[in-house]
Amino acid sequence: MPKAARAAPETTQEDWRLRQAREGVSWRRWGPYLSERQWGTVREDYSADGNAWNYFSHDQARSRAYHWGEDGLAGFSDDHQRLCFAVALWNGKDPILKERLFGLTNAEGNHGEDVKEYYYYLDSTPTHSYMKYLYKYPQNEFPYADLIERNKERSREEMEYELLDTKIFDDNRYFDVFVEFAKSSPEDILIQISVCNRGSGTAMIHVLPTLWFRNTWTWWPNQPRPSLRWKSGGRGTTIEGLHSELGWRFLQCEGSPKLLFTENDTNNERLFGTPNNSPYVKDGINDYLVSERGDAVNSSQVGTKAAAHYQIELAGGETFVIRLRLNSTAAIDAFGAPFDEMMATRRREADEFYRALTPPGISEDAANVMRQALGGMLWSKQHFLFDTDKWLDEHGVDPARPETHRTVRNREWFHMNADHVISMPDKWEYPWFAAWDLAFHTIALAPVDIEFAKQQLELLLNHLYLHPNGQIPAYEWNFSDVNPPVHAWAAIFLYRSEQVLHGKGDLNFLKRVFGRLSANFGWWVNRKDRHGRSLFEGGFLGLDNIGVFDRSAALPTGGYLEQADGTAWVALLCQNLLEISVELASDDPAYEELATTFLFQGLMIARAMNTVGPAGMWDEEDGFYYDVLQLPDGSATRLKVRSMVGLLPLCATTVIEKRYRERMPELTAMMREQLRRMPEIRDSIHATGPGQLGTEERGIFALVNEQRLRRILTRMLDENEFLSPYGIRALSRYHAEHPYVFSAGGQEHRVAYLPAESDTGMFGGNSNWRGPIWIPVNVLIIRALMHYYLYHGDNFRIECPTGSGNMMNLFEVSQEIVNRLSGIFLRDDNGRRPVFGGAGKFQNDPEWRDYLLFYEYFHGDNGAGLGASHQTGWTGCIAALIDLFGKIDAHSFLHPTETVSAL
Repeated sequence: MPKAARAAPETTQEDWRLRQAREGVSWRRWGPYLSERQWGTVREDYSADGNAWNYFSHDQARSRAYHWGEDGLAGFSDDHQRLCFAVALWNGKDPILKERLFGLTNAEGNHGEDVKEYYYYLDSTPTHSYMKYLYKYPQNEFPYADLIERNKERSREEMEYELLDTKIFDDNRYFDVFVEFAKSSPEDILIQISVCNRGSGTAMIHVLPTLWFRNTWTWWPNQPRPSLRWKSGGRGTTIEGLHSELGWRFLQCEGSPKLLFTENDTNNERLFGTPNNSPYVKDGINDYLVSERGDAVNSSQVGTKAAAHYQIELAGGETFVIRLRLNSTAAIDAFGAPFDEMMATRRREADEFYRALTPPGISEDAANVMRQALGGMLWSKQHFLFDTDKWLDEHGVDPARPETHRTVRNREWFHMNADHVISMPDKWEYPWFAAWDLAFHTIALAPVDIEFAKQQLELLLNHLYLHPNGQIPAYEWNFSDVNPPVHAWAAIFLYRSEQVLHGKGDLNFLKRVFGRLSANFGWWVNRKDRHGRSLFEGGFLGLDNIGVFDRSAALPTGGYLEQADGTAWVALLCQNLLEISVELASDDPAYEELATTFLFQGLMIARAMNTVGPAGMWDEEDGFYYDVLQLPDGSATRLKVRSMVGLLPLCATTVIEKRYRERMPELTAMMREQLRRMPEIRDSIHATGPGQLGTEERGIFALVNEQRLRRILTRMLDENEFLSPYGIRALSRYHAEHPYVFSAGGQEHRVAYLPAESDTGMFGGNSNWRGPIWIPVNVLIIRALMHYYLYHGDNFRIECPTGSGNMMNLFEVSQEIVNRLSGIFLRDDNGRRPVFGGAGKFQNDPEWRDYLLFYEYFHGDNGAGLGASHQTGWTGCIAALIDLFGKIDAHSFLHPTETVSAL
């Protein structure tokens, strides 16, 4: 890889706070760590049948105390979610307070679960010294029932019925509610809520900034109950809180709002028909306001949940500002000019931080996309609490007695104990960590907060998460599902990134993760290579419905699958661990022996995967890799679906710099000897070694040789197959006219090109890998092409798009793909953003069109956003791509002097 750049100077106040945080100052203690949805999660599910959505519903959430976390609008808390802040709203017409986001459950949506609200993560710095959030709240009654009923009526072949479709935002009859946070110090947080009436007529709104303690006293023995109360004396209106771990906290409220107090305890009477222990329960503030029940709140002004009630009447276009301050010592002059000056200072410092971070040559629109993507990444942090041993015990599971836990999920994971802030895929749709998602999150986070990115990767490999057998937990619905092993790639990427940023990589970080990654490698080799042939299984491997059948279930034919993607993932894992061990061996020669293990296993995989013949994954006629179905009678057949499964072998590609070969001559000699002794390996992988070195005398370790590379790229860059105007599709468009059909047991299994939502219920039906564009796998393809470019330089050129006559080197191909991916979010020549599809309000309204959503995946033909709407997680990698290609060019990347890239 290219050498590291000189260390960047500490240029902004936010850089200074990041340095302080590394030194132990608690700038990260408070942040956006509330979930957007705690109801309907596995953690809160105590049902007999494991139906988490039905056991704890949105309707119950206002009345039922959560066990394992909290949620709220513009939620903010300490890093263990002990004291929580969020904004509640009421327009005087809704049947309930708007305390949390509404969405459909998996059974209610025609494409699975889906949030039906409009909210935006507009900005955040890494230490959360400044944050900005926007929620759009209708002035007329929120159409809860209409959304449920209309979506239930629709088939999987129809588009979803969205909130805009209800006409609730017609004539701009809504409020924009902006919430800003600014830290004067690590423990002094300024909060500003700006409510703007976007309609033309006068409208009333109730705004209730709410402070509460997570309920620990019900679930854990000997936990003291904290308290909130009205603080008498002083200026303004103040809620004071006392917690056994946090100590004193104060929420100071500008003006003279009425303070409302209740308890964060379940309303058993409403939900279960049993008496409450106290008249004051979780939904007391809701009932006080909506049901006009004066006795629902505590007139003594004490409790564990409290809100300041602002009732505001706004003329059309008018804005009202509410100022609050959350701190450990009540400020004497909490508001006025000092408050406004500090808020303005933190806004300015955020601008300076992102200005220093953003490549100078990119457009203002691209800079906006990059900043909102990174802001969304930072807003998507959530405190995740899950003591599985306690949870399993509460379900009657005894790990020592198998008969007690045959039907309870995650029963093998009783060692796991999560109590950390984690980067979430989507805090409403996926408010739980997902293993391979989180690896991509670290890539997206690297430009903005390398320390947090490293901490996130280490977290999953920590003994509190990693299974003793070496498996990485997948996600809470089934920790035992198998996700692709991309974590070693993320580790070396973060190490290289830090070399670029600071002139020196963190060897201690590599050492800490290497042993755990090696354990995961052992798990793959021992558990997923059924017959020791270096051909791997793995099930769905994060690609949900991409296969002919559900790859995680028993096959209708019997037998088993040898998976092209599973095998390619393990090949990449070998290459990444080889690269890490070589890097560590430069400091400690003991690691050199370990490097031989990964080198040899990688060569074995290459030999097995590139076997030519009827049972091989490579199809010489099609020039493509396929999964192989091994049948019970000993025969085998390729499942000839042209999908991302067959492109992923490209990704098992790593360039080998000359200095590494010189540093480890014995390892280099061993590889040459193996290739001499086993010419079938030498002939199947990409040529390398003496007489076959590339630009700058680089070598290459790649599954796919040059001839096969050309054949695969010819398909991948064909606009009638994989190359969309907006990136690389997950399934070839060829299958629109030529569906793949496989018959088994009298049933027909069909895979056809579906550029939008899924038409099946496989894996919940809320994601689709049969045609749309997924940014994370595009990132891996771009990485592979850039590695091939480092080897070949201008000596390898290919037509892009296929049939166009336009010849490009692989850097230019990478740039073309990045431009297409970026084009999803950027305004086109007509001022439209493809991500918004046909939503006129999103495209044309000045109060909507520049607020971006980073969806889970994108329409394979028109780039419209699909799936989870706030999956800034791995989709946030678009920021890393804009950043990278804004700073490098083909020549400087190929012939680095002080270098430019961590790829």
